[in-house]
Amino acid sequence: MDKDIIIPITVKTDQELTSQEKLLIDKALEIAKGAYAPYSNFSVGAAVLLDNGEIITGSNQENAAYPSGTCAERTAIFYANAQYPNVPVVAIAIIAVTGGKVVESISPCGSCRQVLAEVSTRYRRPYTVIMGGREKHIIMKDNRLLLPLTFDADVLNDR
Repeated sequence: MDKDIIIPITVKTDQELTSQEKLLIDKALEIAKGAYAPYSNFSVGAAVLLDNGEIITGSNQENAAYPSGTCAERTAIFYANAQYPNVPVVAIAIIAVTGGKVVESISPCGSCRQVLAEVSTRYRRPYTVIMGGREKHIIMKDNRLLLPLTFDADVLNDR
């Protein structure tokens, strides 16, 4: 039996964004400009909105030994979870800048997708992912759709 995995997204222009979506993209862009990305020159920022109204930001932090760095999404999520361990995530916005220009709607890498999925498992609820871009923004209402067929705690408990 074959099954299709359908991933619904919404594409918006700046004018179509809600004030909350715009705020998160702006916060992500602001922090991206201070990213430490001397090797790739690809600066990424993330802004996480928590259920208590706090917005936590993070940027990518590179290292000459590439695996030793970390992505903006993980920087922001891990900080949010460390500072507010019992507060669920409502939304995350990510955006990238290279050569002084915002790139078009980037999506999280595989490692970040796994971390974002774990946050839904941790708080037992999905959240919105906003992938900001130069002219368009991709919005996913359920972060779990970034990583269909997720490896999660259910797999570990099924032994």
